[in-house]
Amino acid sequence: MKAPLSWLKKYVPVSVPVEEVARRLTMAGVEVSAIHRIGGDWDPSKVLVGYVVRVDRHPNADRLTLPTVELGNGETQTVVCGAPNVAAGQKIAFAREGAMLFSTRSGRVEPLKASKIRGVESAGMVCSVLELGLGEDHEGILVLSDDAPLGLPLIDYLGDAVLEVDVTPNRPDCLSILGVAHEVAALTGESVTEPSPDYPEQGDPIEGRVTVEIADPSLCRRYTASLIAGVKVGPSPQWMQDALTKAGLRPINNVVDVTNYVMLEYNQPLHAFDFDAVKEREIVVRQARAGERLVTLDGTARTLDPPMLVIADAQDAVGLAGVMGGAGSEVTEATTAILLESANFDPVNTRRTASALRIASEAAYRFERGIRAELAPLGLRRATQLILELTGGEAAEGIVDAYPGRTDRPPVRLSRRRLKQVLGADIEMSRAEQILASLGFERDREPEGLVDLIETVEAGPAPERTDTLWVRAPYWRSDVSMEDDLVEEVARMVGYDNLPSTMMSTPTPRHERQALREVKERVRDMLAASGMHEVISYSLTSLDALRKVEALNDGVEPLMIANPMSSQLAYLRTSLRGGILDTLARNVRSPRDGAVRIFEIGRTYHRAAESDGASLPSEKEVLTGVLSGRRFPVSWLADGDDMGFFDAKGLVEMVLDGLGVQASYEPVDDPILHPGKAARVLSGGDVVGVVGEVHPRILERFDLDDRRAAIFELDIESLGLRVPAAGARYKGGSRFPEAERDLALIVDADAPAARIRGVIERHKLVVRSEIFDVFSGGELPAGKRSLAFRVVIQSDKGTLTTDQVNRVVGDILRQLGREFGAELRTQESGAQ
Repeated sequence: MKAPLSWLKKYVPVSVPVEEVARRLTMAGVEVSAIHRIGGDWDPSKVLVGYVVRVDRHPNADRLTLPTVELGNGETQTVVCGAPNVAAGQKIAFAREGAMLFSTRSGRVEPLKASKIRGVESAGMVCSVLELGLGEDHEGILVLSDDAPLGLPLIDYLGDAVLEVDVTPNRPDCLSILGVAHEVAALTGESVTEPSPDYPEQGDPIEGRVTVEIADPSLCRRYTASLIAGVKVGPSPQWMQDALTKAGLRPINNVVDVTNYVMLEYNQPLHAFDFDAVKEREIVVRQARAGERLVTLDGTARTLDPPMLVIADAQDAVGLAGVMGGAGSEVTEATTAILLESANFDPVNTRRTASALRIASEAAYRFERGIRAELAPLGLRRATQLILELTGGEAAEGIVDAYPGRTDRPPVRLSRRRLKQVLGADIEMSRAEQILASLGFERDREPEGLVDLIETVEAGPAPERTDTLWVRAPYWRSDVSMEDDLVEEVARMVGYDNLPSTMMSTPTPRHERQALREVKERVRDMLAASGMHEVISYSLTSLDALRKVEALNDGVEPLMIANPMSSQLAYLRTSLRGGILDTLARNVRSPRDGAVRIFEIGRTYHRAAESDGASLPSEKEVLTGVLSGRRFPVSWLADGDDMGFFDAKGLVEMVLDGLGVQASYEPVDDPILHPGKAARVLSGGDVVGVVGEVHPRILERFDLDDRRAAIFELDIESLGLRVPAAGARYKGGSRFPEAERDLALIVDADAPAARIRGVIERHKLVVRSEIFDVFSGGELPAGKRSLAFRVVIQSDKGTLTTDQVNRVVGDILRQLGREFGAELRTQESGAQ
């Protein structure tokens, strides 16, 4: 919202600098993000108000003229001008040589230089709106009002400051000049003088000349209209054009400019219809018919559907309620009679209509934030008054006021007890009443029967009547409905920085451990420390996206939301796989070396089984990660292999070890994983995850058929139940030396290495073991392979002898022979 200071001063005196106004507004919760200076580049000695004494023809050019301009104190200057509208007797803006102006040639502000144009010396310029930075028009010069003082610096006549106000959704009143003026008045101790809406009603009564029917009162709470005949459509006066331009709107004609001016003034959108284009003089506010067509003011033919709300005549739609008017009833230069609309439309329906049709209008922006129905007749009368003033028309007697959604807003209570409870400050009720009155709140009577109800609800005596205030919100405030809203108003005006610091009235709540959250944070830290990057994707997806990762194979349809934003975001995801593979596809070409290491921790949503008797879906916290690309950056020290199954498995092992969770791995058939390169993760006999390489068939669906990718998935909730409650504990190491033995074992080709390793480490003197070689073929029998383990043996009671180490190895070999039929291929001893 752009609020010109000159416009604000029409309603409230501003005696403090504009910087101070901006500071006070910001500290009161109405943020001023910027102050735009109009005329900040105008040198007071070089850009002046001038008077065109005469206009001569250029001797060498038919389209150029030589206006002679008087600048005051008898000084005159003749310059070359190409504007078609320059004429003797005009007050204009004149720039001397050296003035800083916008150049249409360079597109930037630069000093004006003297030049010879078609043989005539010109050391100045009669300025257009564009050159002064006041707008986009440069077809002609800027013509000032006749009362502009001759020789006055232009900055003193047209200079201004415009406040850029960032309006929050709960304060639509600050989308108006009067709304900001009320804030300024309350902060500076001044009062607001609102414009009078009175106007002469000299025409025949409007009753009987036009009828209004609201077919859907739930979408249109109030509809008011006035009728003005004998209008003459043309340009609006310069003062109105200047106001609209400074506020960021483009002037069009005097009728449309009035509707925009009053919208900015009161925050009430209006629309003017060419009354002669309204069939049978009838207005019907109804839902659009399915497939109904309407050409809007932007020239676009739009297809409408219920519950979009339209303004219709007896036959067709003539406007899109609260969004944009129709081209068929547009006000043009040929218009002589106007039906002026000022209504109140449902904010939700307005937002959905504007969003569905992709129309961004100033009217929709205001209606969808919720404005009071009381604004409608005020804006109507003010706009009617201005149209009569600018077009010379005649207003019909009375107005149409259809108000089926009339509701009286109840008064709101403010108690001294609540003020102290929320703010921690004991503020006198007289001070609170003064603040609320300055903001436009009116004191009201205490509603009958509410005192007893309050006493019952609060389980205590009602506050003293001198410590309680009942007020009614002003017509422009739609955001005040409960006591804490009033507390906020008092706090804003007192100043948040002036509220005292006080101790809490109750003890700080005891911290309650959230085991699942702690597990997630630990997992995030571990994966980030290992070089992975966290990503976040939408919880909403499509059936096609789920179908890509075979997430619909169980035959259970995922949950669909009631109001999807698009077909691509219509279903709740049952797997994170699709989202993370899509993210991989979007990023494979960005990193150096093409390496991508990403993970996501998020929820999946599953339809409750009918046998459970649950009405709500179940939600699971899942970790999914994917690796693709080179294992190491390109270097002569490292090979160029791509990451695969064992890289992903290593990350899973790192996470589980960090959490203190014991796990094992078994082969698994997964529809998206490569056969023979997939394993499920088990802990305590339960499946807690899966790891493997993505099948080329799946990669091809994501345009990744030229890459290799490994994926892992862990059930965070299941892991959380298995994390030791006591956490990690210190265990001292043995002070006696270790002994190493390398065992090469011949086992069946399908014997799991992890289970063999588990048998080895089952011995009480084995500290750890690692597999360092896998061999098959050669002299080995068919169906066999060789697995080489390095076994570390150690005692905490003494140094082990060779015989003792050999006995340990013998025990291990006998156990492996019984369980796996393992045979010793070779044995090598290490340090002891």
